[in-house]
Amino acid sequence: MTDETDRSERVDRRNYLRYGGAVALGGLLAGCTGGGPSDGDGSQPSTTDDGSSADGDGDGSDGDASGDGMAPYEACIEPVGCLTFESVPETYAVYNGGWADMAFALGQQDGFLTAGNMIPSFFFEPFDLDVPPQDELPSMWADGGWDKESFYELDPDVFLIDPNYLHGTGWDGSWSEADTAEIRENIAPFFGNNMRRRRGFHDYELYGLYEGFERLADLFQERERYEALAAVHEELRTEIASRLPPEEERPEVGLINSGSNPASGEIYPLYTRGEGYEMKPYRDLEVKSAFSEELAESGAIGYERLLEVDPEIIVVHWGIGTTGDTDSFSASAFREQYVTPMEEDEVGSELTAVSEGRVYPGAYGEQGPIVNLLQTEMKAQQLYPEEFGEFDPEAFPEVPEENRLFDRDRVNDIIAGDL
Repeated sequence: MTDETDRSERVDRRNYLRYGGAVALGGLLAGCTGGGPSDGDGSQPSTTDDGSSADGDGDGSDGDASGDGMAPYEACIEPVGCLTFESVPETYAVYNGGWADMAFALGQQDGFLTAGNMIPSFFFEPFDLDVPPQDELPSMWADGGWDKESFYELDPDVFLIDPNYLHGTGWDGSWSEADTAEIRENIAPFFGNNMRRRRGFHDYELYGLYEGFERLADLFQERERYEALAAVHEELRTEIASRLPPEEERPEVGLINSGSNPASGEIYPLYTRGEGYEMKPYRDLEVKSAFSEELAESGAIGYERLLEVDPEIIVVHWGIGTTGDTDSFSASAFREQYVTPMEEDEVGSELTAVSEGRVYPGAYGEQGPIVNLLQTEMKAQQLYPEEFGEFDPEAFPEVPEENRLFDRDRVNDIIAGDL
């Protein structure tokens, strides 16, 4: 088959995916005009324009243009709107690795093409997922900015990216809203929401992890896998909540960004109750923030200001994935980069968390349902070792069976479709 013929067939499939039914976009920046969340619980109807069911469970007499028994169906998400498909997308590209994690959880790893900011591969080892490290994935970048040609070369059926993220982040100022529209029109539709944290361009709904995950399940027509994993997630949260000490006995945690430089005394405080899936483990554990939201927004502080707060525990956000390499976490590298400089600083050594050996690697900010389960368990063990078992950074992500807070085999079964 020639390259031209191969390209033509991919374009035909893309048009089939995108235009098999009504596309209710109303503009690139429009919000969801129908089928959006109605009661805040993340549920969402899937209907056609005439109000009839579009989930394929009717009599199959109408709308089955595909000839494969599937009726057109709709998937909706802010800020894209509602897209109607006649066939489930087979390939996808993401920027934020949390969306790859969500897709893997829905049994879609085979269609994964690349991620611009991928989760380190060792996170997926307990779940029989062979995920390439970042340096083996096709790049979406060139010369410090988005590389448009790479988007064409990837040629996915769908981009699991918030379209506003491309032109809204403005890293090098070279990418415009028109460039985003070109990608949407010439390559594939977008389906995503900037869910990790709220950014300046994000003035629409920011979904919780499982709200976005549910919408992706609508896209891939994987409702059963979603519901099964949501049940595991809820069981974990319930188990942890039932064993937490009384609120007055819980420690205040000083969460600092991994971009902090303890060697120079430059510390970036964070607020554990912030929006987005990156702070989900802390919110689910009802972690009290040693830093106020105002202090967290003020920029870098020094050791003197940090000592005024003097957190009982210091946690380095992203720390579990930003030292060592993509194949493992390096406890020695973490200590060298963050702990030793604090111990060697005259003021830093006076910090309670430092003197008592309670400076821990924090959760990786990119996470979907799979990695979130591991990291919620990890944080429970770091903060409450007497209740949940000691966290062993040298062994992570492996955990002794007696200390596991969720069933790895059950998660593997869900990913495999054994429901």
